[in-house]
Amino acid sequence: MAIQRMDNVGIVVEDLDAAIAFFLELGMELEGRGQVEGLFADQCTGLDGVRCDIAMVRTLDGHSRLELAKYRSPEAISAGPRNRPHNVLGTHRVMFAVDDIEDTVARLRPHGAELVGEIARFENSYLLCYVRGPEGIIVGLAEQLR
Repeated sequence: MAIQRMDNVGIVVEDLDAAIAFFLELGMELEGRGQVEGLFADQCTGLDGVRCDIAMVRTLDGHSRLELAKYRSPEAISAGPRNRPHNVLGTHRVMFAVDDIEDTVARLRPHGAELVGEIARFENSYLLCYVRGPEGIIVGLAEQLR
């Protein structure tokens, strides 16, 4: 049996509206919002009494999706400081290809984005950077040089 596709990446957030706004500014589109609760949610997550607001955002090509989730019950648990470095085990980043990395960073700043390091050039191939977005999510940006 083979994997059919990677369906989505799930990210738990405290402020769902702010996370949606950030990813919409990045260039994604809102696919839908809803609430998840009930026995199937408890069974799937291994938690009791799950009540969770979710939003699905997708890239314009429809190939990549993020599921943003705000837990109402049980309350979300902090995994530590939100400004964790890039090399923390189990935590990494979501990477997006962009047309103009400097413009993208500038548009994301009003939504709380901060550069983790700086925009760097990889040979004559890419401009790359990491920004810390809502909830401390590290988002990688890559602009292919032509």
